Amino acid sequence: MKRKNSMKVQKVSLMSLCLLLVLGNLITIRLAYSAEEPLLMGIFPRRNALITHELYRPLAKYLSVKLNRKVKLVTTKDFKSFWKNVTKKKYDIVHYNQYHYIISHKKYGYRVILKNEEFGKSTIAGSIVVRKDSGIHSVKDLKGKTVVFGGGPKAMQSYIVARYLLEQNGLAHGNYQEKFSINPPNAIFAAFYKQSAAAGAGDVILNLDVVTKKIDAKQMKYLLQGPQLVHLPWAVKPSMSTTLSNTIQSLLSKLHKTTEGKKLLKKAKLSGLIIANDDEFDGHRKIVKTVYNEDY
Repeated sequence: MKRKNSMKVQKVSLMSLCLLLVLGNLITIRLAYSAEEPLLMGIFPRRNALITHELYRPLAKYLSVKLNRKVKLVTTKDFKSFWKNVTKKKYDIVHYNQYHYIISHKKYGYRVILKNEEFGKSTIAGSIVVRKDSGIHSVKDLKGKTVVFGGGPKAMQSYIVARYLLEQNGLAHGNYQEKFSINPPNAIFAAFYKQSAAAGAGDVILNLDVVTKKIDAKQMKYLLQGPQLVHLPWAVKPSMSTTLSNTIQSLLSKLHKTTEGKKLLKKAKLSGLIIANDDEFDGHRKIVKTVYNEDY
């Protein structure tokens, strides 16, 4: 009887030792992960910084949990400072406009992994927006008048495509007064409050909460709308491993399949994140070539 009890004690001790070794390994692995540098998620200033943090902080937290590694959300007050961080490859994961992407892909090696889906669409078009009561019914009515473009000369839909539309419809660059707002919603506000004759922005702008909560968007109309082009991209910096970038791509592209994921998408004002490839941005490259004579 004593021998049997002794064997049981030895067996239990061996099992306990194995369990401790397993737990020790798990703790070691977790400490190794936690010791890694945080991944920086850069979000371009499409909206103001406070709103951007509200929208995307839950997404960063979700990735932190799933990757077992801190993901830190970073944004800036304007496009200029944001772009400076891109050129320095500060962001590990970056969400920006299509012009940002095609430049950063060629010059700095960023790799696209995803594109936005908003209001059920994975495309977006540049546009020119005016008040319905502005008396502006065609492009020629904007000659000599002020057009405010959202975000600056690197804004793809709000400036580059919008300017392309004006030129393609007979209003050459220089035949109107060009001004910039800090972001696309502010361009719309300028036109709404009659501080400008028109605004350059994407064609989803009048549906965004940040706009509809501040003005009566029904008083605005699209004077021009451009071609539907692939939506805003998400990319990773060149030094990120393929394994990690594929994991991030998989996690985010499958958000729409779970209840938790749908809540995260809704919070970020998205209906989905869809896997994207570089050649989908060739349409943007052609427009940039026409407007800026730049090859990307």
